[in-house]
Amino acid sequence: MFALKLISIGDSVGTTLPREVLVKLGVGEGDVVYLTESPDGWKLTRDNEELEAQMKAGREIMEEHRGVLRELAKR
Repeated sequence: MFALKLISIGDSVGTTLPREVLVKLGVGEGDVVYLTESPDGWKLTRDNEELEAQMKAGREIMEEHRGVLRELAKR
């Protein structure tokens, strides 16, 4: 467990992540992380599982309806 101190950053409030956390997440400066609510509280991840599931569904739909989408793109 890590205790994180909230600090003022301009008109916002933020925190810094310890190097050990960054290494475990596999992220660094400029990367995007996701804070999502879970049944156990909050979860910080480098991947957004919900977004990935939506993107997968979108790719499947585009593959299945490729011809129709091509025709629509011509208009």
